Amino acid sequence: MKAQKTVLAAQAGTGWSMGPRPLPLHMATQALMLMGSLSALPLLRSGSLDLRGRAPNRPALRKKHEAIIAAVQTCTDPEGLAAAVYRQAIDRLSAFADGVLAYRAFPPTERQADVPVVWQRGSTRLLDYGAAEDSGSRPVIIVPSLVNRYYILDLTERRSLVRHLAGAGLRPFLIDWGTPGDAEAGFSLTDYVAGYLAEAIGVITNMAGRPPVAVGYCMGGLLALAAAAREPDATSGLALLATPWDFHADTPTLPYPRAMAPAFETLISSLGCLPVDILQAMFASLEPTLTGEKFRRFANLSADSAEAKLFVALEDWLNDGVPLTAAVARECLFGWYLENTPANGDWRIDGDVVDPADVSVPSLLVIPERDHIVPPTSATPLAATIDGADVWRLPAGHIGMVTGGRAHELLYEPLAAWLSARFD
Repeated sequence: MKAQKTVLAAQAGTGWSMGPRPLPLHMATQALMLMGSLSALPLLRSGSLDLRGRAPNRPALRKKHEAIIAAVQTCTDPEGLAAAVYRQAIDRLSAFADGVLAYRAFPPTERQADVPVVWQRGSTRLLDYGAAEDSGSRPVIIVPSLVNRYYILDLTERRSLVRHLAGAGLRPFLIDWGTPGDAEAGFSLTDYVAGYLAEAIGVITNMAGRPPVAVGYCMGGLLALAAAAREPDATSGLALLATPWDFHADTPTLPYPRAMAPAFETLISSLGCLPVDILQAMFASLEPTLTGEKFRRFANLSADSAEAKLFVALEDWLNDGVPLTAAVARECLFGWYLENTPANGDWRIDGDVVDPADVSVPSLLVIPERDHIVPPTSATPLAATIDGADVWRLPAGHIGMVTGGRAHELLYEPLAAWLSARFD
């Protein structure tokens, strides 16, 4: 156990200067993808490599995909084409490296002024964003994921969901789970939901004189849902933002995770946690081309531009990850992803099945339609199981929904209005 606590401590808050994490994986991925282009060129040209059936689903990309294949197969200068592909591969790899170096040279994003802490247990804190506002007693508890830091919901002065809610007359309290320390080394999801989260909700209820509305983001939505289903009177409403439920909606067989399960179990057993870099590698595998594309774009931005500063703020957050305790890692990897325990009615907190049908408060599902982390097909089944839930489908991605240029229009303002209506 001492070694396990040491590993957890070593994962805490030191990672973003080494980003993008894990850097060796990202560098290798970019190199292998470009080398693969060179290797595939003669096969594609001869017709022995048939990619027509693998065209992207989006019409514009499919048209471009098919045009490239046709151009390669009808090219009358194969040597010139090969040289052009080689130059493009080198240029793209160099641009990616330039973007990474520019990011690593950028000063870390300054966090906003400290927010009052009204409760703390172990590494978990409850931050009161409405303490300085004339927000009466209209409390909201916002529950982020355990694997990423809370401040994605308070990223910058302009991109801050919680500060917008405070300015709209609500009193938002934001959970900061922190990095698991000695107190949390043996924690399961039951400890987080029935322990820390339930206690934090009770503190807010005592302070405000009424139960809060719970807002959960991503994995935090599952925790908020479990809390609302277990204790019907503990909350006065429930909003779930990009919250997964059916983990097999898109990929029911999951051959890769199943094949890797023994290796993951060995790692978790040895270290007592699932380290940040493993989690980052898993997220990167969802969209392998994304890291290369965004760093190549960043390489061409002015360091003084608002776009560059926002990019760095997001990357700092992405690279400032949090390890999962052994029990939580097993529940999520093997329970949620492999066995689909939530949708199958097998996910339990403190021995009781988490059933969305037990949620009796007004509820809202916010489903980003461009989400590759929580596909809409995973989140949508909750609409059929939570009686009377409102459903919003937003033209946004998982992170863009809360930090993008249209976040105020798409999420901040409508959500503030929906939450305020819970107190009318």
